Amino acid sequence: MERKIIRREKEKEYEGKHNSLEDTDQGKNCKSTLMTLNVGGYLYITQKQTLTKYPDTFLEGIVNGKILCPFDADGHYFIDRDGLLFRHVLNFLRNGELLLPEGFRENQLLAQEAEFFQLKGLAEEVKSRWEKEQLTPRETTFLEITDNHDRSQGLRIFCNAPDFISKIKSRIVLVSKSRLDGFPEEFSISSNIIQFKYFIKSENGTRLVLKEDNTFVCTLETLKFEAIMMALKCGFRLLTSLDCSKGSIVHSDALHFIK
Repeated sequence: MERKIIRREKEKEYEGKHNSLEDTDQGKNCKSTLMTLNVGGYLYITQKQTLTKYPDTFLEGIVNGKILCPFDADGHYFIDRDGLLFRHVLNFLRNGELLLPEGFRENQLLAQEAEFFQLKGLAEEVKSRWEKEQLTPRETTFLEITDNHDRSQGLRIFCNAPDFISKIKSRIVLVSKSRLDGFPEEFSISSNIIQFKYFIKSENGTRLVLKEDNTFVCTLETLKFEAIMMALKCGFRLLTSLDCSKGSIVHSDALHFIK
């Protein structure tokens, strides 16, 4: 009985060592298939088989020693290219097709990356995507800022793109008794129109302010200036011919923008 117990313990010990060796070998094999690339300061970890998916490319040449590549301070391969765009290059290698986020506008830059990494398939897909975008008509965005110079009529902002109206609303908040209440919806005519008929309510201590600066009380003039500055930042182009006799752009009765 005692011999059987000793024998069983030795078998368990052997099995444990054997499994440990197998785990170690698998771990080594797993590590040996991984590569860390430093692309323009961004680190990417991927498998060698992903980088060698397409022969005669820049990345395949690095992995197989055909192309000499410098190392960074941590011993990672360093590639002096656009680190953010490399994400799309790597996803192309993984998926075999070009998948880009909605609203992507850097086709020309990505085409340059595809050329550098010698990925003909990626270059062709980027070119095809860019050509389709050129043929697709874009809806023109209009913006009109009308100032009646009268508190009863106030300042009217119209834009056929509701997202711009939302941006204006996100910049202006109502302060009531030291509390921020967000944008007062009473000024919203629709998703395309805001009309400020006054800027300070009759209640004591209630006022409109610019967000993140609740000591700055809004007047119709400052609201108008804020809308103009946001329009220019968003890429709108001023169409209105300005009358020098009226002074600055803020004093104009009506301003029309297009994008």
